[in-house]
Amino acid sequence: MNSPLLTLKVHQQLRAAMDSGTATIECSLDLDRTTATVSLDGRDWIWQGRRFPLPDTCKDRTIYYWDGESFEPVSRYTTSLIKLVPTEWGAPTFEIDGIKMLPTAQVSPYADAERKVNLIAPRGKVILDTCGGLGYFAACCLQGGASKILSFEKNSDVIWLRSLNPWSPPVGDVLSLTQGDISELIASIPTASVDAILHDPPRFGIAGELYSQTFYDHLARVIKRNGKLFHYTGTPNKLTTGRDVPNEVAKRLGKAGFSTQLNGDGVLAVKKG
Repeated sequence: MNSPLLTLKVHQQLRAAMDSGTATIECSLDLDRTTATVSLDGRDWIWQGRRFPLPDTCKDRTIYYWDGESFEPVSRYTTSLIKLVPTEWGAPTFEIDGIKMLPTAQVSPYADAERKVNLIAPRGKVILDTCGGLGYFAACCLQGGASKILSFEKNSDVIWLRSLNPWSPPVGDVLSLTQGDISELIASIPTASVDAILHDPPRFGIAGELYSQTFYDHLARVIKRNGKLFHYTGTPNKLTTGRDVPNEVAKRLGKAGFSTQLNGDGVLAVKKG
């Protein structure tokens, strides 16, 4: 971890210790992955031999990183506001224009990813991870013994978030990360070259092309027979949206050559043999 990360909780811990005259404090500077020993000196604090000022304030629902001169929010605005957001679980979620992209109300987004990855049984398999996001699917595939993970992420700002998020997995021999639009790049993936697929697209209204019959036909083309696919759909309210997205997805996947069943907030599918 090159940059310590501050949240409101850590800021309050440091300030309380300073106010009480404490010389050292144990706290987490990597979103609860580990605990660090921090020395306190006036209104500065020292970690790994480096001195940092304590910001006057920290906002709730914001993560701050050290940019070399000051603590700045882990957020960017290119075409939309992309922001890393702390959770009570440690592993952060992220938002695009205020829309939360990962479930956090009842479970850690990391634990949620782990459950879904287990559905496709990654051990020894080549996995296509279509919409990489913060990389939690990929991280769980690594833990689950996947032999290769081909991950794609369209948004360069999300990839930047990954570079600062200690819960995001490093790219290496097993995990590759390609910046690009999988709805276009999937045409270049060889037929029957992956054993399983994890598809976690943005909601239908944002990325309808990732719910299209054409795209699903490509998913059926690149996956081997009897390969498993988990497709996150969320649970949109039919009364307000007028759509039954999970069953629409299941129907299109069936047409593409999968057998399907609804599973939690998504569709679990198997390529017919």
